[in-house]
Amino acid sequence: MTGVEAGVAETVRAAADRIAAWGESSPRPARDPVNQAMIHNWVEAIGDANPVYVDAEIAAASVHGGLVAPPAMAQVWTMPGLRGTRTADDPLGAMMADLDAAGYTSVVATDSQQTYHRYLRVGERLTASARLEDVQGPKRTALGEGWFVTTRTVWRVGDEVVAEMTFRVLKFAPPVSELPAARPDAGPSGRIIDAPEHAAGVLRPVISRDTEFFWAGTRIGELRIQRWGGEGGALRHPPGTVGPDGDLGAVPDHVVASGRGTVYSYVVHHHPPVPGKRLPFVVALVQLPEGVRVLGELIGAEPDAVHVGMPVQAVFLRVDDDTTLPAWEAL
Repeated sequence: MTGVEAGVAETVRAAADRIAAWGESSPRPARDPVNQAMIHNWVEAIGDANPVYVDAEIAAASVHGGLVAPPAMAQVWTMPGLRGTRTADDPLGAMMADLDAAGYTSVVATDSQQTYHRYLRVGERLTASARLEDVQGPKRTALGEGWFVTTRTVWRVGDEVVAEMTFRVLKFAPPVSELPAARPDAGPSGRIIDAPEHAAGVLRPVISRDTEFFWAGTRIGELRIQRWGGEGGALRHPPGTVGPDGDLGAVPDHVVASGRGTVYSYVVHHHPPVPGKRLPFVVALVQLPEGVRVLGELIGAEPDAVHVGMPVQAVFLRVDDDTTLPAWEAL
């Protein structure tokens, strides 16, 4: 371990000691009491057909003597919602922030174990409290160097503990290279580059019947643009399901673009962290001479050097055998 690495590890351990010393966070109350409407939604989504959760007559005749909530819903009742924020004394949020600052920007949930002490009933209102139990690292993993962070959450009704959860995540720094090594092969629209470091967190495309041709092209270095109407027909990108004239019987084909273009517009991404990428990075909308614009990451260029009108060339980042992403590089 180098001096720099040792310094980073010492910083992380100090943060873990500080947060662990907080002990249990203040109780966070559930937004709503346990309620039948949410139970109905949950059992339908999960496919749980146990009638003691939804049928009052059957539940009354059971050992429960009435309707109860599925135990696995414990975490549901105290979730903060889409616009919720973590409290200042939330140990997981605090530890994640310190690891982000140390360069460990990616997360994989590795383990979650829940213990239920009793069933919950409609009308009961829970609180949740958490504490940091353990931080282990740095560990070398297949995804990259990281730290295993373990927290324990306790749910209560009043002072009674009704459920507990031990939750462990791996917070890691994916390996990043400045520019992937070039392959000897290149397609008609640009060179193909091996980029396995993107595999750790890449958002893979959803491939449909209408877009399959495009992704088949990226795998062989072709930037394929959908065409409607044969030779001289209208080009469209992103691909559409129906041509511009609305003819439902029309069948599109494609043309292979030269791969050259100019930056029409761009953004520099500074935050939040993105798995497998070093911040900041540039995403460019490129104007092609064929008449359409194509979006992609602009690699190998300093953000301050990018400008509208900059000439660029398509490049294809081969993440693995299934995914090759189109990108751009400056000429």
